[in-house]
Amino acid sequence: MVMSVLLSKAKTSLSAIKFAKPRPAQMTNQPSPVEEQEKLLDDALNIVKVQAFQMKRCLDKSKLMDALKHASTMLGELRTSLLSPKSYYELYMAITDELRHLELYLLEEFQKGRKVADLYELVQYAGNIVPRLYLLITVGLVYIKTNSLLRRDLLKVRDAIDFVLMNFAEMNKLWVRMQHQGHTRDKERRDRERSELRILVGTNLVRLSQLESVGEQDYRRLVLPGILEQVVSCRDAIAQEYLMECIIQVFPDEFHLANLQPFLKSCAELQPGVNIKNIIIALIERLAAYSQRNEGNVNLSVVLEDGKEQEVQLFEVFSDQVAAITQSRTDMPPEDMLALQLALLKLAQRCHPDKLTYVDRVLAHTDRICADIHQSSGKPHLEHNTPVFKELMKILKLPADHYKNILTLIKLQNYAPLINRLNQPGRLLIAVHLVNDILESDTTVSTPEDVEAVLCMLDVLVREQADDPFSEPDAEDFMEEQGLLARLIHHFKSDSADDQYLILSAARKALQGGGAKRIQHTFPPIIFHAYRLAFTYKERKDEYEMWEKKCQKIFQFCHQTITLLVKAELAELPLRLYLQGALAISDIGFANHETIAYEYLSQAFSLYEDEISDSKAQLAAITLIIATFEQINCFGAENADPMRTQCALAASKLLKKPDQSRAVALCAHLFWKGAKDGKQWPLNEASRALDCLKKAARVAQQCMDGGVQAQLLAELLGRYALLRERGNASLTTNLIEAIIQKIREELGNLDQSEEVEQINKHFHNTLQHIKNRMECPDPEGLGYEGLVLS
Repeated sequence: MVMSVLLSKAKTSLSAIKFAKPRPAQMTNQPSPVEEQEKLLDDALNIVKVQAFQMKRCLDKSKLMDALKHASTMLGELRTSLLSPKSYYELYMAITDELRHLELYLLEEFQKGRKVADLYELVQYAGNIVPRLYLLITVGLVYIKTNSLLRRDLLKVRDAIDFVLMNFAEMNKLWVRMQHQGHTRDKERRDRERSELRILVGTNLVRLSQLESVGEQDYRRLVLPGILEQVVSCRDAIAQEYLMECIIQVFPDEFHLANLQPFLKSCAELQPGVNIKNIIIALIERLAAYSQRNEGNVNLSVVLEDGKEQEVQLFEVFSDQVAAITQSRTDMPPEDMLALQLALLKLAQRCHPDKLTYVDRVLAHTDRICADIHQSSGKPHLEHNTPVFKELMKILKLPADHYKNILTLIKLQNYAPLINRLNQPGRLLIAVHLVNDILESDTTVSTPEDVEAVLCMLDVLVREQADDPFSEPDAEDFMEEQGLLARLIHHFKSDSADDQYLILSAARKALQGGGAKRIQHTFPPIIFHAYRLAFTYKERKDEYEMWEKKCQKIFQFCHQTITLLVKAELAELPLRLYLQGALAISDIGFANHETIAYEYLSQAFSLYEDEISDSKAQLAAITLIIATFEQINCFGAENADPMRTQCALAASKLLKKPDQSRAVALCAHLFWKGAKDGKQWPLNEASRALDCLKKAARVAQQCMDGGVQAQLLAELLGRYALLRERGNASLTTNLIEAIIQKIREELGNLDQSEEVEQINKHFHNTLQHIKNRMECPDPEGLGYEGLVLS
């Protein structure tokens, strides 16, 4: 059965090669034009149809000898060199289909008892080798099916393996010789023909893999050595690359597993033009998939010739052999070397997910390859978007995407150094990729040491780079990158409050070298986490006996951090951070908090006076200072009086009259906060609050623009009402009536416009509020008794 199948398939592979001597009338050294191929093929197929018809007629009449003559004539059409390989193969398929009729007829006749030995001898005397070969195969195939005892006598070979190996060797030699036949100008056409024929050559390897009698030991002793010897000795790059890939694809995984070393050693002996990278990567991927199908059993067992089992460690074998290949083949492009390391990295992660040492070993070897590249090029970093650069980017992204945890990456000793092989744009791409992974996976960095390691790995985001090609980066991109880094800081946290303080200290230390344009993005999240930590100490004060001292230490840390922002010539940001800190200190209420809060507030005021000169920014800043001071309840008269007096003075010095009016009016709230829990604020000063409002009104009336004056007076009416409702009796109803009358006068002098309409709406909303209070007085505040609203 085995030999019958072999001959059936051998017929396909042997017959497709044009090794016969051409008929004299058809001999030519010139290739046929492409336009003639269709005509030549049609002529040959017509002859085949005619002779096949005559053959079948003779068979129907039991005239076997005549049928053989027609079959021989039909087979004679294969004795040509005018057809292209593709056309020749089509002709061959048509003829072999017709020969099946002869095969079936003979099989039927021989099963009836007809003798075949004489016929087998007879067809050997056919005049030409090509017809004789096909007739011998056809008759011999039937002969084998009818008498299996004669198989070895007929074939005259040691066994099926030897037969197919011999056939493979001869076909491969002929296939390789094709490239040297004819003129050099026809080389492109010959290479195309070789490409069309390679499937037929590879068919022999398919036949070998299909032989039921070939086991692992036969493959190790006979099949693989025979194939590799032929592949290496043919010294043809096209043949070697194709056949090595065929070996990988057609033979079982178990066979490859048991013979990794001889196969990989042969790879090192292939021609320089062979793309060894693709061959090895194909084998790695196939065996990695096989390992995963075996439920991750990466140390797979193979049976040796002596019957003993031996474990094969995939990564160890591939790592050693790949290293040997990259060292021995100095002609291999560096990007191919890196591609092999990428394949090894995939193998390590898929088959050895718990062994970071394997991943680190690949990264270390990759780093050595990059060092050689740097040495040969004389450049300190890989150039952007080169093949080597792209391969290294894949290697660096693979562990990041696989583990989705930067804490795993910092355990790899060779990962961060490998990042530094990239140029600045490359390092930036990887850093952004890593930060996005942290944010998407919600990874928490919970120790100071890990914080330092993470920020060291992201150094390109943290500080200026010596090899930065851009003196001034794109503002939008830079903001986005620093925004990512700022978001990352929110993942620096620990359940332990004490450890959280150490984490924030480590982060500030690592980030403070980033310069003004960076720390303005990265310091605020550190400061706000520190403020939150102070609240945590208060909430958990039963756990921490020294919680008040710890809070003082935190606000000292924050003060130092904000001071670094000030030294970086920033003003508005540190001013806001000081004010936020003063509010936090006031709310927490630890020992000595009044003094520290006053320090924060005074620092903010100093920034306002010394650094902010733009009128719009001044108004925004003094408004924030006044609003913050108004919310702080920890100040006594000693600290409150100088600060609110200074605020009122600063408000009166604003350049623009509308700004002056609004700011001075706000200062009234610093002198009157009303009552809390039924008790008046001890620092309430009704007369000073009234003075602020009166001054704001005078300044408003100095404005030349009637619309602006009306708007300012409408805003003041709201403040009059608010402070009266908070219990300030100095704001009498007569004063309120006077300002209402003034607003009406001013509005009456204005032409109708959208702006005037908005002022009117504001004014009438305030009047409606007062009317509602008159109808439903607040029992805890002053009402509007005696106020007349016409």
